[in-house]
This record gives sequence, structure tokens and C-alpha cells, in this order.
Amino acid sequence: MKKLLLSLAIIALVVLHQDFWNWRSARPFILGFLPIGLFYHACYTLSISVLMWIMIRHFWPSHLEEEIEMEDTPD
Repeated sequence: MKKLLLSLAIIALVVLHQDFWNWRSARPFILGFLPIGLFYHACYTLSISVLMWIMIRHFWPSHLEEEIEMEDTPD
């Protein structure tokens, strides 16, 4: 179930990356100076970072790290 939800989240964020609705206008400004497209991509970057953290936390192949640690220990 986790893999399905994360796969759907990845697909959703790939689709949301193509923000065609902000291409032709820089308005409205967020906080009075930040164009909406830049604000959108800042929020997008934060959400992708959170998704990557979740994926690494749950699906990182820890057995590979254990093998390297075993090789690094002196005999």
C-alpha cells in the first residue's frame, strides 16, 4: 500500500511540475514582491524534498550499507 501511495504522489508531482497556468502572468505577487510562478516552484521544491525524504526513509536498501560496514571492519 505504501508503494502505491508513493507512486501516485510521484505521478501527481510530475504532473504538477508542468505549471502551465502561471506561464503568461507574473501576477499576483506573493508578499508584495514574489511572482506567483516563483512562489509555486518554491512550494513545489519543498514538497518534492519531503517526498524524497519519505522515499529514502522507507525504501533505502539498508542491506547495502551493512555489507559495506562489514567490509570496512578490520580483521
